[in-house]
Amino acid sequence: MAAEEIQQNVIQAAAQAIVIEEVRAYVEQIHSRGRIDLADAGRMVGHLMSAEVLLMNVAKAFTPTD
Repeated sequence: MAAEEIQQNVIQAAAQAIVIEEVRAYVEQIHSRGRIDLADAGRMVGHLMSAEVLLMNVAKAFTPTD
């Protein structure tokens, strides 16, 4: 395994750890505020948009770079 490949693996592992922590922190923030009012459409859209961004970041961090 070349040094460049090892470096890339380390960078990808770091990106994965960061995105997992972002997701964990977001979920903790939601839980700390109590129940979500499902009738509040604006807040629900905000949560869905945040979740979409987080999921895109997860996909990017876990997609192998060839």
